[in-house]
Order: sequence, then structure tokens, then C-alpha cells
Amino acid sequence: MRYVFTLIPDVSFDFLFGGAFLAIFENSRLTKRAIDALTPRAKPFIAFDADTKGFGCRVQPSGLKTFVLEYRPGAGGRSSPKRRLTLGRYGSITPDQARKAALNALAQVRLGSDPQALKSRQRTALTVSGLIDAYLDDHGGKLKPRTRDGYEALLGKVRAAHGGIKAAALNRSQVAVLHRSLSATPYAANRMLAAVSSLYGWAVDHELLPEGHGNPAARLTRFKERSRERFLTPEELARLGDALAGDLDIDPFAIAAIRLLILTGARLREILHARWEHVDFERGIIFLPDSKTGKKSVYLNAAALAVLADLPRLEGSPFLFPGKKDGVPREGLDRPWAGIRKAAGLDGLRIHDLRHSFASIGAGGGLGLPIIGKLLGHTQAATTQRYAHLANDPVRQAVETIGATISAAMNRTPGAVVMPLKQAK
Repeated sequence: MRYVFTLIPDVSFDFLFGGAFLAIFENSRLTKRAIDALTPRAKPFIAFDADTKGFGCRVQPSGLKTFVLEYRPGAGGRSSPKRRLTLGRYGSITPDQARKAALNALAQVRLGSDPQALKSRQRTALTVSGLIDAYLDDHGGKLKPRTRDGYEALLGKVRAAHGGIKAAALNRSQVAVLHRSLSATPYAANRMLAAVSSLYGWAVDHELLPEGHGNPAARLTRFKERSRERFLTPEELARLGDALAGDLDIDPFAIAAIRLLILTGARLREILHARWEHVDFERGIIFLPDSKTGKKSVYLNAAALAVLADLPRLEGSPFLFPGKKDGVPREGLDRPWAGIRKAAGLDGLRIHDLRHSFASIGAGGGLGLPIIGKLLGHTQAATTQRYAHLANDPVRQAVETIGATISAAMNRTPGAVVMPLKQAK
């Protein structure tokens, strides 16, 4: 005979015989299949596991399912107050992982500990600064080093302003004031909001803040950002070429690196950190084992291959562009780029704009966006879509054809053909 055990209201076993809820029993384990079969009701309820005492899955009316453990701390038996420990969301962890966490918690209880009380104390004591540290220790390890540095810098502004207050006490008004204080740099200000939103979303997911805790960065209006993309015109490209070929007091490695950036559309670190072992001259490719988007091939045209062929190799360094210390790559091009930019009269041009210029020339030349995305190493088509307005697409060709036909007819140009308009239906 099979029994179904489901608690309808969110109440404990103490009320089992008090008639506060309907109880149906089932002699089975909490498996993925069993949890998927649990349907939400008007009130929260908990379905308990048949094997591990007190281990269950709490189902909210919204459909959210969370693993919990109910236990009594200490040696007082039923005289001890019942505790409920949240183990994690279903989906974020599996039933087996949750069961293992429940067994570990029960082992702590048998040793005289109270896991929920300890968690509550940690949550109460957690400051904004402590939350940032925990976030960077956990989530930061999944990010590229430079991306992690960016998060650390952005959250450093939050730490400087509110690091000492309790994490649960940081409110939307305080974050809004900090956001407004960064209005001179709207891009950085908006990225700070995104970092705070990610921080608090992570804190709730990892049970460092209670379920449903408001995100202090939510529903705050972002600053309008001016486009940071700049595309070099043919005349500006000529001036840049003159500056690179001119008599400037700039080391040849910096000149070569800048030439490769504009000729390949690669990112700065992809070029500066490339090793000679990655270069395949026969196939015209630099194989990068790691980049911002993972493994990547930088395709080399004839001009780029010529730059590499003329580039001297420093003995003992595996890098195309060695740094000042042995065994490390060159860190940046800020100083030489400032001199070249000044000589070319290209004030405000960023090194990253060379990558945009590479893509814009491809788009304007009629190359498809998928090809441009492949050359740039984009993993998402939406990233390449920013160049769509530059493409020589059929719509542009159509409007030019129609305009030329109308203009010729109106000016009585011999041989002009006027395309008849279709009658409206």
C-alpha cells in the first residue's frame, strides 16, 4: 500500500494531529522526478523525504521549490524548539546534494551545534564589505582576471561609501546617492549599479540574505550613455599610417603592436599576450588557447604577416611583445599610443577603437555580420549587431536605385526609366 505525505500549510510536524493541514503519506525518497511532480498550492507546503528525517522540499505558491531541514537542536528532545534550515533552491542544487547537506547538518546537531542559529548570526553580522569579499572569493574565481579586477574596482566604490554597514541594511536610496555621485562618468556609474545588482542576487541565491530580500540596485534609472564607439575614416587612417611611419621616439615593438591591432581587429591583451608558439605563419593564424571568450583564432592577412615577419624575437622570451621583466608580456601601450595619437591628430581615439574600425570597414565593404563576428571572436550574434547600420545592405541599395531613377526622370535625363508604382489594393 502506498501513502502520500504532503503538508499543505507551511507548518511543522507538531500540528500533525491538530487538524491544521491535510496530510497524505508517501513512502518514497525525494528524487528529481518526485519534486518535479509537486504542484504549487494556495499556501506553502513541505514534502518530506522518507529516508532522511526532517529533510524536505518546500513549495511556494509561486512555484519556487527550496530544500529545507527541520530538526531540534540540543538534547532536549521534543521539548527543544524546532528549527528550519534552508539548504538551497531546487535547480541550483540537486536532491542528492541537498540530502548530503542535510546529513552534514544533522551530524552537526548531534555534536551539539545549531546550524540555523549559526547561519542567522553570520547573516546578522555580515557587512557590505564582508559580502563583497565573499562574492569576489566565490563568483570572482569564475571570471577572467581583468573582468574580476573590474568588478573589484566597481564594488570598491560601494565598499568605500557603505562597507561598514550591515549588508541587509543597504537600501535603494543609498545606492542611488552613490550612483548620482558618479554622474561625471555615466558608463562607470551604470556598471556600478549592475555590479551591486549581481552582488545582491548572488547573496540571496547563496542564502546569505533571506529569500525575497530586496535588491538595492533594482528599479534605479540608469544614466544615458553616449556611444563609445568611434570608427576611423579613410582620411584618419591615412594620418594614423603617417604617424606610425614617422620619425617618432617610440620603440618598434609598440609600433608593431598597434599595426597588428588595426590589421586584425584583435583585443589589446590578445596581441600583447600572444606567444610565438601560437603563431602559424603557413596558415596565417594566431591560435590563442585563452581569451575573453575562450579559445580563439586571430586571422592574419598579408599585411599582418609582414609585421610579424619583421618583428625581432628577444632571446629567452616566448612573447611577441616582451615586458620589462623576464618571462612576462608587455602590459600596455598607453604612453606610446598617446604620442602616436597626438602626432596623427586623433584626440580622444582609444586603442579599442581600432577594433571597431576594423569591423566597420568589413561591414561597409559588404561582408556579412557572421563573418565579421568570426573575425572578432564574438560568441554572440547580438554583439556583432552593433555594426549592422554600417553594412552595405539591400535596403540601402534599393533606396539609392529608386532615388537615382526619380532624379533622372525629373531632370529629363535621356534614357531615364521611371519604375511604375503598383496600385494600392
